[in-house]
Amino acid sequence: MTTKPLPAHGTYARANGCPGYREPCKCDPCHKELRRVRKLHNVNRQLGRPGLVDATPAREHLQTLLQQMTWEQIFTASGCDSRNLQLVADGRRTQIRRSTLTQILAVQPAPTARGKYVDATGTRRRIQALRAIGYSAKAIAKAAGSAEARMQLISSGAQPTVRHWLAEKINTVFVELHDTPAPASCSATMTRNHAKAQGWAPPAAWDDIDDPAAVPDWTGYCGTDRGWWTHRRQNLPMCPRCEHAHQNWLAERADLDPHARSQEMFRARAAASQREAELADDARELLRYGVRIEQAAERLGVSKNHLQQAMLRHPAEQPAAA
Repeated sequence: MTTKPLPAHGTYARANGCPGYREPCKCDPCHKELRRVRKLHNVNRQLGRPGLVDATPAREHLQTLLQQMTWEQIFTASGCDSRNLQLVADGRRTQIRRSTLTQILAVQPAPTARGKYVDATGTRRRIQALRAIGYSAKAIAKAAGSAEARMQLISSGAQPTVRHWLAEKINTVFVELHDTPAPASCSATMTRNHAKAQGWAPPAAWDDIDDPAAVPDWTGYCGTDRGWWTHRRQNLPMCPRCEHAHQNWLAERADLDPHARSQEMFRARAAASQREAELADDARELLRYGVRIEQAAERLGVSKNHLQQAMLRHPAEQPAAA
């Protein structure tokens, strides 16, 4: 059984003691603090100030601090008893000493304080992206030192915030794994199929994965009719932007007779296919000059994933045998 540590010397809790638990401390710092508190109490009583005040301002301030600081940081900065602060924050203590209120309100988060909780958007997208390339929630949880159920909750969107340390851990795992698909296995296949059914984008589809306003670019042309055809050719989950673009394309040609519209659709499909072949040729030319695949994708204005798929579908022509 662990023993609760004694309050520090020079504090009222140490100077006043606790009946049946500990004796009052008689050292000079404690004696000085005891006299100061009693004098302040007498002054407040003579001026008609109540000894106890409403704890609502303290509770609201603590709730604000908890968005940016940990309990340990708040205990250290305020000098208040940890249990007392937790009771105030939970609303189970409706009145507190005026001095306690002053100590709590005096605590301000440091400009560089790491938040206890952060927005889960980037973390959720990272987990979803890793699952899209075959890593199971169990594998991600093991690598991040967390629980599989936690990974499931975050990736499903049921948890809007995550602890700061967990977000950092998952980011580290993402950096290590995002360029390497999971080894082939039944589990990886099931994970990919689940991610595909949910419409989760792979790592290469994200330009700024932490930006809440960002949307994945699966094809390098998402938001256009060419992107819609690329989704179809690559058997990728259809994104809303490409679906909307294709519906607009069809609406613009609604007055054409069925035969003419079919010809337009054939030309659009062929143009998308021809563009892929050109992309593959341009990429190979850049790679021959020592440009990395990521740099080539950036120069050509497409995602790395789309460029790799285009090169697979349009292999280099072999020279004819003499």
